[in-house]
Order: sequence, then C-alpha cells, then structure tokens
Amino acid sequence: MNTPSVPRVTRSRFGVLPDGSEVERIVLHAAGGLEARIITYGASLQALLVPDATGHRDDIVLGHDAFEGYLARRQFFGATVGRYANRIAGARFTLDGTEVQLAANNGANALHGGLEGFDRRNWRIVAIEDGDHPAVTLAYTSADGEEGYPGTLEVEVTWRLTGPMELSLDMSARTDRPTVVNLNNHSFFNLAGARSGRSILDHHLTVAADHFLAVDAGAIPLPQPPCAVADTPFDFRAGVVIGARIRNDHPQLRVGRGYDHNFCLAPPSLEPRLAARLAEPTSGRVLELFTNQPGLQVYSGNFLDGSTAGKGGRLYRQSDAMCLEPHAWPDTPNRPDFPTARLAPGEVYRHTTLYRFTHVIHGAIETQSAVESPEGAGR
Repeated sequence: MNTPSVPRVTRSRFGVLPDGSEVERIVLHAAGGLEARIITYGASLQALLVPDATGHRDDIVLGHDAFEGYLARRQFFGATVGRYANRIAGARFTLDGTEVQLAANNGANALHGGLEGFDRRNWRIVAIEDGDHPAVTLAYTSADGEEGYPGTLEVEVTWRLTGPMELSLDMSARTDRPTVVNLNNHSFFNLAGARSGRSILDHHLTVAADHFLAVDAGAIPLPQPPCAVADTPFDFRAGVVIGARIRNDHPQLRVGRGYDHNFCLAPPSLEPRLAARLAEPTSGRVLELFTNQPGLQVYSGNFLDGSTAGKGGRLYRQSDAMCLEPHAWPDTPNRPDFPTARLAPGEVYRHTTLYRFTHVIHGAIETQSAVESPEGAGR
C-alpha cells in the first residue's frame, strides 16, 4: 500500500484588497522544519519559521499576522522593493542624456520605488512547484512611466527551499527601454524570534566588507569615495556583537541613529558569495547570507518607534530587528563612480540571495570564523 505524499506547498487566501482582488499566501515546507510563508501582496516574506539548536521552531521575521496590518501602514516588512531600492537623491537622475523625474517620497528624495512601489502591488502567481525543493514564482509588470521610471519592466521573483535549512530568492527583470533596476527583499530579522521580546543588540554580526558609504542627513551617500571600515564601529569583518559599538560617538552613527549604511561587497558576479553572518546566543540560530549583489544595506531597526503592533500584538521598537539588504549601492543613477544599475533592452537583470541557517552551541558564537572580505583583509 502506497503512503500518500505530504504536500510541500499549501496555498490559501490571506486577505482582500479594497478593489476586491484576493491576496494569497503560499507556504513552502522543508523536511528539516524550515517553513517560508509568502504573500502575493508585495511578493513578501510574511513569516519564516526556523528551528533553534534544540529543534524548537520560531518565526524570525517581523510583520503582521493578518493582512490588515500590511495595508494599514507601509513599513516594508518582508517586501520586495523596487523599481529602485534605497534612495535616489533629489528624486531625479540623467539616463542617456535625458533627465528622469521620479516621485519624491522621502523628503526631496525617492525611496524604495516611490509612492506606490513594488511593495504595494499584488503580484501574480505564475508557477508553484511541489516536491523536494518547493517553490513559488510571482510576477509583476511595471508600466512605462510608473513612479517616473522609463520602460515597461517585466519582473519575476522566485522563492525556493533549496535545502532542509536553506531559502533562496531569485529575482529577474527585462525592459523594453533603457532604465535603472535595483530590487531587494526588505525582511526584518530577529533570530531569537519575532515574538521573543529580545532586541538584536546581542546578535553577533560579520560582514565581508572593507568599505562602507558615509551618508548625509538624508541618507544619501556623500560625494566622496567609500570609507575604510578599519578602526571604526563599522568594522564587522572579524565579527562583533551589534550592541557593542552602536552607541559610540561616531558621526555616521549619529546621522543614521545607529547602523543604516551600505557596505561595499565584492563586485557583482553571477554566483552568490558569502556576504554576512548573523548569530543569536540564546537560540543558537545562525543566518549566513549569500548574494551576487555589490552592496549590503545594514539597518539596525533605528526607526521602529513602538507605534506599530506586529505579530502577537507586540509593539515593534528600536533595534527589535535587523535588515540585511543586498542590492546596488544607493543613488547609483547619479554616481557614475558606483557599480551601474542600468538595464537595457535585451539584457536580463539577475539578483540572487541565499539564506542558509545553521546552529551553534550556547556560548560558541564568538568563535565562528570571520567572513572573507573582498580583499581578504581584516582578521
């Protein structure tokens, strides 16, 4: 007698938009206990359940239990961000000799795609794959001129469980006119659990970057080369507890109210490389992040102010979570000295991020090996 196989993918209704269209949730189940819940609204990672060192599972990303929370206030919890993640100065840039005027939604600047970015769109489900490596592919068509960006952009995002403790994110885009593209996932991580009540200040962070971008009061990169991390609170090459230096009297920590900076990784590549490691002492959970992107925005949840009730009704406060956002450097369209974000017809934008989870025994986090920086410096 054959035993029926247990589905690795389930699909259900999560909410309804004001226009009556349905928001769906797709749940991917891995044999090792990893579970990723993706909603079509914003192609968002709504929940990520990860076992700790004892096998107990917790949801480790901030967000909401019900759809109404996502609709009520825009905070990018787990969302796919585009057409351009992070900021563009003055909400304008010049492309092939033509000035492009964007929607300004962050003072005078454009942030995370504008007034109604990809995070506020209900994406289409174009494929669901069951089996050993369950996956869902979502698609969105960004019209020519949307938020001011030129060209019709066809975007696909695939979430896949590539192993018992591994979640991959692949993004691709094609355009019919020259444009700029910089996609990103904006998950807020707390490896102790989204409902734990613990901050991320005791998390241990390692980042493979010898340089970071100093910014002005509007979080726009200053008109100077990247700054060396050596002998600054931004040196995470050998790993350090986040809270150890976040209150240091460094001008860039004052400007950002903590960490909210782009770390300069190795040049873009086809294959993802280890960019960061985040470890939490009580659960023993370790997140290793691999990416093919040139930058990693490290954000310590500085603007979570207790005004939002999230999962379990818990108020989200400063440093309750950390974002590790691989993408192009901010304001790249205005900075020819930065790695380009230009996409032309016939080209394919490809962004790959891999989240790999492991465990360490209690008290052993500080012994983890350092992440290799682009030039192999800083041990």
